[in-house]
Amino acid sequence: MEHQVFEQQGHHIVSLTGEIDLETSPAARKILLDTVDTSTKLLIDMASVTYIDSSGIAILVEAFQRAKKKGGQVAFISLNPAVVRVLSLARLDKVFSIHADMESAIHAQP
Repeated sequence: MEHQVFEQQGHHIVSLTGEIDLETSPAARKILLDTVDTSTKLLIDMASVTYIDSSGIAILVEAFQRAKKKGGQVAFISLNPAVVRVLSLARLDKVFSIHADMESAIHAQP
């Protein structure tokens, strides 16, 4: 798994690439939670995530809950169809804010 973190229009964007599984989820967890701790508006770009397992889903939920607890927002952008399938099976597509691209996500968040 690779990642990039950058800021655009007051949002922190974490772009993840590759697989998020039992082996890589600790690194992904650190990246996401560190960003949640320093930002109130987080966008997670998962267009290049090719696989995610339950450990990866757990860190997405943890980041979402931590942000919500501190009054922050987390949204997901550009989800790979494989990720959408997993989120749909877990019914998290009804919980998470999911946007087609960065532009629509930035404009959707106050």
